Amino acid sequence: MAAAEYDVAVIGAGPGGYVCAIRCAQLGLKTACIDRRPAPGGTCLNIGCIPSKALLQSSELWQEAQGDLAGHGIRIAGAALDLAAMMARKDKVVAALTKGVAGLLKKNGVTYVAGQARLLGGGAIEVAGRRLAAAHIVVATGSEAASLPGIAIDEKRILSSTGALALSQVPRRLAVIGGGYIGLELGSVWQRLGSEVTVVEFLDRIAAGMDGEIARQLKRSLEKQGIAFRLGQSLAAVEKKGAGLKLTLAPAGKKGAKGEALACDAVLMAIGRRPHTAGLGLEQAGVGCDDKGRIAVDGHFATAAKGIFAIGDCVAGPMLAHKAEEEGIAVAENIAGRAGHVNYGVIPGVVYTEPEAAQLGKTEEELKAEGTGYAVGRFAMLANSRARAAGRTQGMVKVLADANSDRVLGVHILGQAAGELIAAAAIAMEFGASAEDIARTCHAHPTYSEALREAALDVAGRAVHG
Repeated sequence: MAAAEYDVAVIGAGPGGYVCAIRCAQLGLKTACIDRRPAPGGTCLNIGCIPSKALLQSSELWQEAQGDLAGHGIRIAGAALDLAAMMARKDKVVAALTKGVAGLLKKNGVTYVAGQARLLGGGAIEVAGRRLAAAHIVVATGSEAASLPGIAIDEKRILSSTGALALSQVPRRLAVIGGGYIGLELGSVWQRLGSEVTVVEFLDRIAAGMDGEIARQLKRSLEKQGIAFRLGQSLAAVEKKGAGLKLTLAPAGKKGAKGEALACDAVLMAIGRRPHTAGLGLEQAGVGCDDKGRIAVDGHFATAAKGIFAIGDCVAGPMLAHKAEEEGIAVAENIAGRAGHVNYGVIPGVVYTEPEAAQLGKTEEELKAEGTGYAVGRFAMLANSRARAAGRTQGMVKVLADANSDRVLGVHILGQAAGELIAAAAIAMEFGASAEDIARTCHAHPTYSEALREAALDVAGRAVHG
């Protein structure tokens, strides 16, 4: 059978893959996008970012109906939780967006091919009995949930994020193993809906990689909401006890130390993710991986095999959908002979809890470790007029600037709409702004964004409302 010929074949239709395919097509390249799922969107859209945000929104509304609205003079008697309807709404959101992505691929002339891809070498790819050939291949297969040795995920009581997004009833007691983005977000969903949630974290802090001051405030906020934390603990064993589970915890890094027991009805394994590259035929195609299973690439996303590139979660760097998108656009432009580039110093990260936590650039801990001289400006949301009016006064904005040049090195936000506010900081940092530049930029009043300006003013010790 003759192989279908393409300029570019993108393996993976998640945010990195489908964006890469669309950009390749826009640049005049005949492009195919291959994914093992019948619908595009990858993990992010189908079983990750989007369904989790839908449930976060729904669960927050439920929490408000349960009592938070009373402070606004709104009392709702007899409110009832319809979990099936909530899940159906989540599924409807996912279906609409996957249909939208499929439409975008078609609109841009990208051929979508459903099936497991396997590299054959020499630009050849086998997909569900079909053979494709491409001058350039981009691997964008993403990542999958990681687990601990000896603990099998069954998606019934021992869950990955996939199972935690599809529960048919609210667990009375939920243990979350891992205090990172996924664990905190999904823990928040089920805590709002009625679960007793305990987060078990190997480190002595949550939200590793975020600015320590912001992470500590976030932990205090989540504790006030009812989430319990067991820090510096690892999961040693899981034992099924009737309808429940018995977890054995052990002090992190202390071999032989006596562990403690934690009873729960379900456990969410949220210890991180690993590259999804199984069955691709990487070795046969001459593509190498590092010791963490990530595909090795150079500064232009090229692998050791001629004509094969890789982006997103299956290569080094933060496992974030928007990072994968940026790499997808950059590699498409490189293939087309243009100058694709990703500024990894300005990639925001957001935890969509309540309040939200957002980060950009360097943390204070990183600057201290580097020996970089810096100045810090802070502004509490408690002093922000919009936050006061909305009753969303938790959190702060923190701006870190170079002590000599005043150039902004990092921005960290805890508060309402932090994930939206961080975009303004990203624009500022992309163009090399100083704290003074942000401080002298007019911000509408009353808005949450004024807190960013005030924190920038505070770098020089002249916040007006602080």
